[in-house]
Amino acid sequence: MTISLSKKNNNALLWAFLIVIFMLGLSFASVPLYDLFCRVTGYAGTVQRASIAPGSNGQYNNVQIRFDSNISSELNWEFKAPKKEILVQPGVQEIIYYTAKNLSNKPTTGTAVYNVSPPKAGSVFMKVDCFCFIEQTLQPGEEVKMPVSFYVDPSISEDENTKNLKEITLSYTFFSADT
Repeated sequence: MTISLSKKNNNALLWAFLIVIFMLGLSFASVPLYDLFCRVTGYAGTVQRASIAPGSNGQYNNVQIRFDSNISSELNWEFKAPKKEILVQPGVQEIIYYTAKNLSNKPTTGTAVYNVSPPKAGSVFMKVDCFCFIEQTLQPGEEVKMPVSFYVDPSISEDENTKNLKEITLSYTFFSADT
């Protein structure tokens, strides 16, 4: 009887160990899996990625795009969005430029995250290229223009959730990469 009890204890210990290893692996995989889920579904205003705009035949209503820029308090930079909002034709690729300037007396590195609002716009706002999630190192006093290439998917007029969407705000926030 003591042999079977010892075997049961070893089995239980093995299963507990395997569950702990599985949970640890799942915790490391959760961030990329959540990111993939958001990119595929447009959940929480996550914009979609695309390689090229499909073009437009002029049959769609224009969408007004506004730009917003934010910076965290630990990064001594000036970060500006384009001043003017623009009207875009769904399917037509646009390029705009944000500017960043290092106001400190030493090189600093920042990284930007983005989102769009309203959140339902995430499924139709297609980002072709941007400076987001890439560490940007600026020398003291250096100012750079950072391009963002995007388009609004023509499906905006076909989807019940987005067909009345007339305005989208693209927002970037820069954070210090050193902290």
